[in-house]
Amino acid sequence: MGGLAQLKRRTRADYPFILEYRTRWSDNDMYDHMNNSIYNFLYDSVVNTYLIEHCGLQPPSSPQYGMVVHSHSDYFGSISFPAVAELGLRVNQLGRSSVRYEVALFEQGVDGVKAVGEFVHVFVDRATARPAADGMPRDLRIGLSKIMVRPVDSKL
Repeated sequence: MGGLAQLKRRTRADYPFILEYRTRWSDNDMYDHMNNSIYNFLYDSVVNTYLIEHCGLQPPSSPQYGMVVHSHSDYFGSISFPAVAELGLRVNQLGRSSVRYEVALFEQGVDGVKAVGEFVHVFVDRATARPAADGMPRDLRIGLSKIMVRPVDSKL
């Protein structure tokens, strides 16, 4: 990812895939904003929605599945029920068997980003729970490459 100032400037245009989520009353905590644990739930949901809809992943039966090995979030503002969240997803790094996603949470109708998180999957064989010898399947790699953000050459 980038520095906090760079992340705080993220816009919806920085994310090739957007998924809406209607907040629920139960998402709020005692401080009347969305509880931090819900952010991880939402990050997992947007990633897996993309994998199922655009990469051919079938979680209960695919020969490989994504194991979360790292996640974190930086918070810039709060959101609460009854707001509609918009989750932006992009891939920042694609390895042989791993992928580093960046997820942003926006409130519908509000320009500023509320949170930016990172979510790392290692795709493992279902039978061994170890990274696949041949890496991730071709369809998965193709689907993920469609939302990959290419690094900008700073010399240009």
